[in-house]
Amino acid sequence: MRRFNLWAGGLILGTLVTTAVLSPWLPLQNPFEQRLEERLSPPGGDRWFGRDGKGRDLLSRVAHGARISLAVGLITVGISAVVGVIIGALSGYWGGWADESLMRLTDVFLAFPGILLAFALMAILGPGLRNVILALCIMGWVGYARLVRAQVLALKEEPFVTAARSLGSGTPRIIFRHLVPNVLSPVLVEATFGIASAILAEAGLSFLGLGTQAPTPSWGTILKEGHLRLFEAPHISLFPGLAVMVTVLGFNLLGDGLRDKLDPRRGVAGHGAI
Repeated sequence: MRRFNLWAGGLILGTLVTTAVLSPWLPLQNPFEQRLEERLSPPGGDRWFGRDGKGRDLLSRVAHGARISLAVGLITVGISAVVGVIIGALSGYWGGWADESLMRLTDVFLAFPGILLAFALMAILGPGLRNVILALCIMGWVGYARLVRAQVLALKEEPFVTAARSLGSGTPRIIFRHLVPNVLSPVLVEATFGIASAILAEAGLSFLGLGTQAPTPSWGTILKEGHLRLFEAPHISLFPGLAVMVTVLGFNLLGDGLRDKLDPRRGVAGHGAI
């Protein structure tokens, strides 16, 4: 099962990344070109995914939307993970009042439902892709901070840390040279799930008109148009919805596979079960 998850997740995401990166050079139609005489055309012929309400090719719009979703997921998780790792490592290593203060700060953020906090921030900042990323980063670092703090608390009394301290290593060197590299495995697993969550959040915000703005192709904006024509032209909602579902599934499968592969206890249990 571990290998299946890794291979399946890697295949899905490899196909997605290839499509997103190469979409400007693939033999696709212009995602902004309007052919009003073909509006709402169902899939068929050279219209593999059909056309939307303005006659634009859905295949090319879904392919270009993959670039936005991946960019939001990767940038959001990258910034959130860096901030969370630094705060969690400092909190776990210092302890005392610093640990107490930083953890109470994380508790404040955890007290708010994540998506509602994102809505509030978008209402203040205004719609737009840059503001979506900022809102998701503001609420996204908390999980990484708590995860890294727990790992550092378990590692900071290990012999290799004591040895480094006795040799005169300063706090920054101990944290970033000895502790942080040893907590990257669970952070990597958490990041794969975080990318899936960020993609879902961006699609939801765009669907509500708070994220990517038309005419930029985004899975959420396509779904926003499609739900108004669900019975008249269901293909408009079908294909971006499937894109979101398959992408999130791919990241979840990859995360499950990495978690089983990087956790030696799970590996031993898996071999024993076989």
